[in-house]
Amino acid sequence: MTSLQIMMTSLQVMMTFPQAHLMQWQLTRVFNAGCPCDATGQFLEDGAPPTPPPSKLPDDWTPYQDRVEFETAEFLYTCNQMSTGDMNILLDLWAATLLKHNDKPPFVDCRDLYKTIDVKCQSFQVKYMGEKPADNVPPWMDESHNNMLGNSDYAMEMDYQPYHEFLTDGNECQWQDFMSGDWAWNQADKISNDLDTNGLTFVPVILGSDKMTVSVATGANNYYPLYVPIRNVCNNIRRAHHDAVAIFGFLAMPKTTKEYASCPNYRKYHQQLFHSFISNILNNLRPGMTKPEIVCFSDGHYRCIICGLGPYIAYYEEQVLLACIVRSWCSRCMSHHKDLDSELLYRNHDYTEAHVEEVSSTDLWDKYGIINDLVITDIHKLIVLDLLHQLIEGTFKDHLVEWVGKYLHHVRQSRIAVVASFSGLQCFLQGQGFKQWTTDDSKALMKVYLPAIEGHIPTDVMHTFCMFLEFCYLIWHNIITESTLVQIQDTLNQFHHYRKIFESTGVILTFSLPRQHSSVKELWRCSSYYKALGQMLVANQCLDKLAALCIDFKSYGMLHGTCLSETLRALNEFDSTIGDNEEGEVIDSPMVVQAHIQLAKTPFFNCASSIFYAPSDHSGIGGMHREYICTCPLWRNEVPCYDCVFVNTDAGIEGMGGMDIARVMCFFSFMFKAVLYPCTMVHWFDKVNDGPNEDTGMWIVQPSYDVGHSWSIGIIHVDSIYHAAHLIPIYGTHAIPQDLKHYDSYDAFQAFYVNKFADHHAFEIAS
Repeated sequence: MTSLQIMMTSLQVMMTFPQAHLMQWQLTRVFNAGCPCDATGQFLEDGAPPTPPPSKLPDDWTPYQDRVEFETAEFLYTCNQMSTGDMNILLDLWAATLLKHNDKPPFVDCRDLYKTIDVKCQSFQVKYMGEKPADNVPPWMDESHNNMLGNSDYAMEMDYQPYHEFLTDGNECQWQDFMSGDWAWNQADKISNDLDTNGLTFVPVILGSDKMTVSVATGANNYYPLYVPIRNVCNNIRRAHHDAVAIFGFLAMPKTTKEYASCPNYRKYHQQLFHSFISNILNNLRPGMTKPEIVCFSDGHYRCIICGLGPYIAYYEEQVLLACIVRSWCSRCMSHHKDLDSELLYRNHDYTEAHVEEVSSTDLWDKYGIINDLVITDIHKLIVLDLLHQLIEGTFKDHLVEWVGKYLHHVRQSRIAVVASFSGLQCFLQGQGFKQWTTDDSKALMKVYLPAIEGHIPTDVMHTFCMFLEFCYLIWHNIITESTLVQIQDTLNQFHHYRKIFESTGVILTFSLPRQHSSVKELWRCSSYYKALGQMLVANQCLDKLAALCIDFKSYGMLHGTCLSETLRALNEFDSTIGDNEEGEVIDSPMVVQAHIQLAKTPFFNCASSIFYAPSDHSGIGGMHREYICTCPLWRNEVPCYDCVFVNTDAGIEGMGGMDIARVMCFFSFMFKAVLYPCTMVHWFDKVNDGPNEDTGMWIVQPSYDVGHSWSIGIIHVDSIYHAAHLIPIYGTHAIPQDLKHYDSYDAFQAFYVNKFADHHAFEIAS
């Protein structure tokens, strides 16, 4: 079973729902689950308000002296992650400027800062180990123990019991958050049927681990963190990166020389070590799986929770360890490792145990890919594909890009280098000549690769890439319906059909390639690089404590505005413009509009900010995302930048049928009868056909000209702009001039693809 097949199976397993349930918009079985209770565990009556939080003085910043001290610690330690040496230099300079005022900075040096943070850190460790003070437990201690469940940012973004959701049109089931899936439904069903656990809140714990290489230059600095997200939290919290995932521990990484790496005894030891560490780490969760615990949730209510282990997100090497199989075999199905595409049954615990009892160890290894030393549990259905490693860095980078590289090299390098810039999209100024691939390189290259190889490879190769990209964007959508699952399966079938071109042309001999890539991450930069693991653990705990305090202060309304704006307000000198933030891409506010364009606060209107609802992209809690549309003759004092946009020309037609493409030449506004009209001058593009190109799946546009071959110019209201658009040239058969730059792309070519893979919002518009 290939990576794409495993992902499709994972979706089906997690989302399958019982057909016997009634059809309505949202169906929540009358589970007696997720019931609020008081601090002693006694269930409350329906509609009872939560217990009011303990009172707190507005200037109580304990353990910090004031807001400036807290925000300084948060900036240096969390936002900037400054090294100890740089902290000391900055605080010394700060102190020097205050000496003449007989004042001092918030902290004397880095040790003073660490000491203040550690006050919170020590109490967190006690709570983390399941122990509480005998009395007078501070409120922030209770919040920090389950800070994911008690985070006030999650008050309206958490599910307390499973549900099934259906579209009002056609009664079609749809899935958006983890608790809408059938696995969570079945777990809660078991809990509600037990008189001892009836009324409890089920908290699914998902595990994930990922080896990290934190420094290639300084040697073997590898770490193996184990992550734990709580999946009662809705997906928009996860997409907004709002502290919904915590590091639970670090796994051991045995090392040996190449001589012993393939030794059976070493492999067995490696398997046993992995399972032993997982078992010992998860022992901390065992009490919460058998004995209910009372926890204060983000809505202010207490609830009795019971935890349960859910899916494990793993890349292939970890799947081998988890499933106790031989490398090169599939962790989900029983296909032979030399024919992973064969249609066979899925692995299960009963099947494995039966073979262990009847088959010799040698045959288990050679014929069935089973290691019989550590057959522990039925984990096969809970193994979930790691999208990053097995799709982006595996199927795309290690396989498809490498295979195409055998067809061509110089053509794609020069083409990729002249792709125009776009908000959030990396420019490949030197082409695709990476000395070392990073995750960002792989993600960015996916978005521009397809047009770069057109015309120089067989059509079936183009279709293979197109189907792969379609598959990725479909499974990353924030809402998946039954129709989406059918579309995903159809796309997967087409991918398997078209990829045969690589085998028929001799590029590869087999598609049975389960092993994938591992990633490079960081947390290491805060350490001294010497025996860094202990420092990283302490740093991670301190970051958690700062985050928990931030949640606490926000819940009491103590972090409005900025330090400067609040100080000026206290001095009656407040200026409403101070603290107005026009930067950043994530908007942490509710979804209020589908799209809105606002002219930037500059006299020349060289750019405008576009705020729109894009829950499938990296966005805020409410799914809102901001990007900038530029029209500047000298962007950052270096090069011209005139972006393209989708213009809504027919609101009655969905998608590209009701959109046109235009290039923004300038923004301006004027007053007429006391009404301000924000406008933009655009150069129009014409659609070449009535639908997308068959080979790439993307629409083709070309510059529009009036009589006399002059640009077709228009003046439009900024509200007609729906979203920024990214165009990729249709390169033709001619060689790309070496002196052609990416900022000349829109002027140098005569036809363009509308890049629907620029982001998920563009994918929805231009598909």
